[in-house]
Amino acid sequence: SLQPPQQQILPFILVGVPSLEAFPTCLDILFCSGYNITLVGNGVVLLVIGLDNSLRDPIHCFLGRLVVIDVVMVTSIVPRMLSMFWLNSTEIGYMACFVQMFLVHSTTSEESGVLLAMAVDHYVAICHPLKYQAILNRQTLAQIGLAIVVRALLFMVPLTGMVTNLPYCHSPMVPHSYCEHMAVVKLACADPRPSRLYSVAGSSLIVGMDMPFIAVSYGMMLKTVLGKKLCWKVFSTCGRHICVTLLYYIPGIASIYAQQFGSGISVHAQVLLADLYLTLPTMLNPIVYSMRTKQIHQAVLKML
Repeated sequence: SLQPPQQQILPFILVGVPSLEAFPTCLDILFCSGYNITLVGNGVVLLVIGLDNSLRDPIHCFLGRLVVIDVVMVTSIVPRMLSMFWLNSTEIGYMACFVQMFLVHSTTSEESGVLLAMAVDHYVAICHPLKYQAILNRQTLAQIGLAIVVRALLFMVPLTGMVTNLPYCHSPMVPHSYCEHMAVVKLACADPRPSRLYSVAGSSLIVGMDMPFIAVSYGMMLKTVLGKKLCWKVFSTCGRHICVTLLYYIPGIASIYAQQFGSGISVHAQVLLADLYLTLPTMLNPIVYSMRTKQIHQAVLKML
């Protein structure tokens, strides 16, 4: 009888951006610059929130959590990418690959939850201002934070188990710049479709729950303030959150479905889209909030 193929516990080899290996300088300048801007921008926002006692309200607590998630997300991939471009260090350990995968996918799930929580904060502040402190008290904030983390774990722990239990006996070359789930499971010599379908279904469920709730909350806010004197002020206040939400969801949805169903999309385009989906929002989020939020703008100037 035929014996099943033996699993090889070997390092994976990251290809980078397939077909663009001849342009490492352009890519490392792009991602190194973006990473530095991300660390500086998010670091300043987090420092200001931590030092300024006037920024202790729920929205800035959510913003602080968003900053931490962004830093963890981008740090889990960009330094490894830069070592690949600069030092030609393409190997990544077997377990290190799955740890990176876990961090990337769990933080993306948590970021979606934080964006929903921020939308709820805006809804309560505008539609129920007299009950704001009672509704969003410390206990509620802690429960929301715990729910965001638990949901990410409930999504990622089964997926990580499914991926790590697959036997990897094919070439260890991962056609990606980090251990992206879809790219790694293609190397398995068993059927990877269950884990791929679980990943797409789980991501679609998270996005499918969060986006409608965000849209409904803004619809109710619009109904509350329409025709009132504070209408434009409310739009200005919520505009930054809408910008950050669009920066996260549009590239994210495009990347997920391009990886799963984009057979007509070139591999290097899929890889670049996945890379930009993780790095571009984390770089622009602090810029959007520091430029559009008067309290943070003033706190930064005060700190400087």
